[in-house]
Amino acid sequence: MEKRLLSPQHDLDQSSFPPYLVTYLYSGHFLARWGARMWEFSVGLYMISIWPESLLLAAIYGVVESSSTALLGPIIGQLVDKLTYIQVLRLWLLTQNLSFIVAGATVTVLLSYRDLKAVNFSAFVSLISIINVSGAVGVLSTLAGTILIEREWVVVISEGQPPGLLTRMNSVIRRVDLICTLFAPVVSGFIISFVSLRASSMALGLLNTVFVWFQYWLLVSVYNGIPALEESSQRRLISKASSSMGDETEQDSSPLVGEISGSSGKDPSTSSAESNRQENIAQKISKVPIISAWKVYLEQEVLLPGVSLALLYFTVLSFGTLMTATLEWQGTPAFVIGIARGVSATIGIAATLVYPALQSNISTIRTGLWSIWSQWSFLLICVASVWVKNSLVSAYMLMGGVAASRLGLWMFDLAVIQQMQDEVPESDRCVVGGVQNSLQSILDLLAYVMGILISNPQDFWKLMVMSFLAVTLSTMLYTLHAYRVRKHLIHREKIFCSAHFSTREGGTE
Repeated sequence: MEKRLLSPQHDLDQSSFPPYLVTYLYSGHFLARWGARMWEFSVGLYMISIWPESLLLAAIYGVVESSSTALLGPIIGQLVDKLTYIQVLRLWLLTQNLSFIVAGATVTVLLSYRDLKAVNFSAFVSLISIINVSGAVGVLSTLAGTILIEREWVVVISEGQPPGLLTRMNSVIRRVDLICTLFAPVVSGFIISFVSLRASSMALGLLNTVFVWFQYWLLVSVYNGIPALEESSQRRLISKASSSMGDETEQDSSPLVGEISGSSGKDPSTSSAESNRQENIAQKISKVPIISAWKVYLEQEVLLPGVSLALLYFTVLSFGTLMTATLEWQGTPAFVIGIARGVSATIGIAATLVYPALQSNISTIRTGLWSIWSQWSFLLICVASVWVKNSLVSAYMLMGGVAASRLGLWMFDLAVIQQMQDEVPESDRCVVGGVQNSLQSILDLLAYVMGILISNPQDFWKLMVMSFLAVTLSTMLYTLHAYRVRKHLIHREKIFCSAHFSTREGGTE
C-alpha cells in the first residue's frame, strides 16, 4: 500500500542522481521526436500535392522508408551495440536533423516549380529520389536514437533505483512521443491550411537546424550526470572485445584440432571432409550480421509478443501517409486531419497514464491482453465506415475509430516493450531492439506495397479490411502467448467467488 502512495517525483528524489537530468532526457527526446513527427505527418500531404489524384508517390515513399528499416534495422541494432553511447548520440542527431533539412529544402524546390514534372521529368525524378533517400536516412537515424534511449538508457538509469521507476519512465517517454504526435501535426496542419505547403517545408528545415544543438547539449548532460550510463557503455565495449577475442582463439584452434585428429592415425574420409566444409560454411553464414541478429531474436521468450506488435504495423488504420493522403483526396481539410490526429494522440497520452496503474494491478502480460482486445473492438467502427455511403460521415467514423483504438494500441505497445526489457538479456537488448524494428518495418513495407498495388483512393476500403485482419491475427497470437505463459485467460475462481460473495450479501440484506 505504501508503494502505491509513492509519487513519481518521490521516486526521483530517492534516486542516486539529480532529478532534473531525467527532465533533460525527456526534453531531448521531445525535440528529436518533434521534427520526426512534423515530417511524418506532412510528407503524405506533400506527395499528394506534388502528384494529385494518386497515392503512388506517397506509397513509394513509404516503401523506401520501410524497406530501409526492414533491411538495415538489425544492422543498426548491432551498430548501436558496438559503438559507445556518445558515438551513437552524435551519429543519431547529426544524420537525423541533416536528413530532414535536406528533405525539407527539396520539397520546397518541388513546390516552387510545380510544372517541373512536365518540363524536366528527369530532374523531377531526381528530386523525388532525394526526398526518399533523405527520409530513409532520417528514419534509420531515428531508429538508432530509439534503441539508445528506449532500450538502453531508460533501463540502465532505472537499475538499482526505487521500484516502478522503469514503468513510469517508459510511460513518460511514450507520452512525450504522443505529445509530439498531438501538437506537431496540428502546427503543420495550420501552417499548410492557412499559409502554404511551401511554408511548412521551410519551417521543417529551419526547426531541425535549430533543434540539433539543444538536443545534443541536453542528452550529453544526461550522460555526464549519470555515472551508470558511462559504466554501462564501458562494460558493453569490454564484453564485446572479450567475446571477439574468444572467437579468434576458437578459429585459431580449429586447424590444430584437424592436425591432432590427422595424427591419431585415422584417415578422415571424403564425406567427413565435406561435412566439415559444410559446417564451416554454416558457421560463417550464421555470423553474417543480419542472420546472427535474427537468430538471437528468434531465441527469445518474448517472440510471440514481438511478432504480435509487429503485425499492428501492417495497417493503414492510422494517421499515416496513406490514410492522410486519402482523407486529403476526399476533401477533408488539412487542419481537420491535424486536429483528428491530435485527438488520437491525446487518447494515446491517456493510455500512458492508465498503463502504470493497470500494470501494477493486473501484471504486464494481462495489461497487454486487455489492451489488444480493446484496440480490436474500436477498429470495428472503421470497418463499419466502409458501408456508409455519406463520404463525410464515413471519414469521421474512420478518424474516430482510429483515434479511439489508440488507447489499447499504446498500452499494448508499452506492455510488449516492458516484457522485452524485463526478459531479454542485457547483451541482446540492442540487437533484439533492432530486429524488432526491422520486423515492424517489414510489415509496414507490405502495407505500402499494397498501397502501390491498390493506389486508387476509391479502393482504400480494401486496404482497411486487410489492416483489420492483420490486427485480428495479432490479437490471436498475443492471446495464445498469454495462455501459454499463464495457463488460463480468465480467473474463473475469482469470478465465482465474487458472485458467491454478492449472493451472500444479498441474502443477508
